[in-house]
Amino acid sequence: MDRRKSLKLIATGAIASGAVAAGCATSDEKAVKKEEPAFNFDRAAPELERDTALMAQTFFTKEEMETITVLADIIIPADDVSGSASQAGVPAFIEFIVKDMPRHQVPMRGGLRWLNLQCLKRFEKPFVACSPEQRIEIVDQIAYPNKAKKEMAQGVAFFSLMRNLTATGFYTSEMGVKDIGYAGNKPNQWNGVPAEVLAQYNLAYSEKELKECLSF
Repeated sequence: MDRRKSLKLIATGAIASGAVAAGCATSDEKAVKKEEPAFNFDRAAPELERDTALMAQTFFTKEEMETITVLADIIIPADDVSGSASQAGVPAFIEFIVKDMPRHQVPMRGGLRWLNLQCLKRFEKPFVACSPEQRIEIVDQIAYPNKAKKEMAQGVAFFSLMRNLTATGFYTSEMGVKDIGYAGNKPNQWNGVPAEVLAQYNLAYSEKELKECLSF
């Protein structure tokens, strides 16, 4: 089955969560002014306060975020339908999710370390420094649970979590929703009962009704 079709099935069964966060912390002391996160959706005051606090925190290191970005784009690369996972903001989404759902922190960080350790043993360099062929070589060994070797179990568990978070992040983004072709609920415009139907029953809107109820 096409990889994108498989991921769409995962996404439709996954729990969509929260917001897509933006921005990584900088160590440059000159950049001391941090912008407040902007929300373009309604949030209750306690939710807004919590989300704002989470978005002000940083969990992954710069190196970990680079690895997440490469992995996310291996899982959902750009094609002729849409952009890649990273272009849809998936790395920032995963950063937010592990802060919103701390149970993912140890599996994600442990998996990233496992991946780098495997690459150091095989290729003497971390995952992001490997060639595209080397990255795919190791990903192929952990991306298919039914075919993976027993000793790769930790990598399989990590990649499954990474794949689920990537699919959820991508297919709950604006780009991912367009990729699926989901139109969603859209506001409708009602122009009242058609004139010919009103005429059939010898009815008509008053000027006040037309002005106050049917004017858009």
